[in-house]
Amino acid sequence: MARTRFIQDTGLTARMTLVMFLLGALFVALIVGLMYGAGATGYGGLIPFIGLAGIGIAFYQWYNSDRLALRAMRAREVAPHEAPELHGVIDRLCALADMPKPRVAISYTDLPNAFATGRSPSRSAVCVTTGILDRLTVEELEAVLAHELSHVAHRDVLVMTLASSAGIIAGMITHGARFGAFFGGGRRDNGGAPFWLVALVVSLVVYAISFFLTRLLSRYRELCADRSGAFLTQKPSALASALTKITGEIAAIPNRDLRSAQTMNAFFIAPAVSGATLRTLTSTHPSLEERLEQLAKVAAELGRPLDGIDGIDGIDGGFGGGFPAPGPGQ
Repeated sequence: MARTRFIQDTGLTARMTLVMFLLGALFVALIVGLMYGAGATGYGGLIPFIGLAGIGIAFYQWYNSDRLALRAMRAREVAPHEAPELHGVIDRLCALADMPKPRVAISYTDLPNAFATGRSPSRSAVCVTTGILDRLTVEELEAVLAHELSHVAHRDVLVMTLASSAGIIAGMITHGARFGAFFGGGRRDNGGAPFWLVALVVSLVVYAISFFLTRLLSRYRELCADRSGAFLTQKPSALASALTKITGEIAAIPNRDLRSAQTMNAFFIAPAVSGATLRTLTSTHPSLEERLEQLAKVAAELGRPLDGIDGIDGIDGGFGGGFPAPGPGQ
């Protein structure tokens, strides 16, 4: 991995390696299990198709991860002349971190959020929403973007994308098998279970395991990006302020408006759910309190105590946004 000025985290590297190994084994087990089930239930002719389909989906996820994520948020890439202030912040951070500049995109939604995506630092994109541009100050936006660039530098965005492949494939199979729709439904050989039932059981197990593994990695990588971004900018208070503001604003958005973005929760800087501070096994992010506590420790290490952060309800109404964003058709 190319070195940048973001602090290295051996804990993140170890977790990414372990999760990729386990999910790789899980992915192989899923494909082999389906192949075996196809052969045992009289669908041996489907074995090559199953293997090629599994590999094809995983490759497609990896190769097009940046495009798929931007499309999911209906985001548009913007040139420097279209969003000079936003590009200026990213230019300064990339120079400070000594890393390639990613593509820059804007999602035209009032949901205040940001995410990074891509299969490598040279093939990556950072996206912000108009909601976050309207609400954050320059220092707060810089802190958020440093957090996102840390994901790119540490390559954990790539790992999360690949890690989700097994779950996506298992979820697709589960959806089809639930209705007995895969490959003709109820055919049996020698009184055994039909293939759709074999596929359902195997895919449910794979999906459940991959679901929890990706969330355990996701929570740790968010803490790592908070810490790395805060050390790069030397302004942990700015990130603490941004996280507090974003979380409070998301909590005020109706659930029906959040649901359309929830497929991207693992990549957002803050999840698009109400009650984001709940500590649950299914959460993609650590609680706001845990993140602020870590940033307070970073501030203490830097000799810069956090100022003006009173917790999730302590949003200072004096913060202003004011980053102009080009219209969707510009």
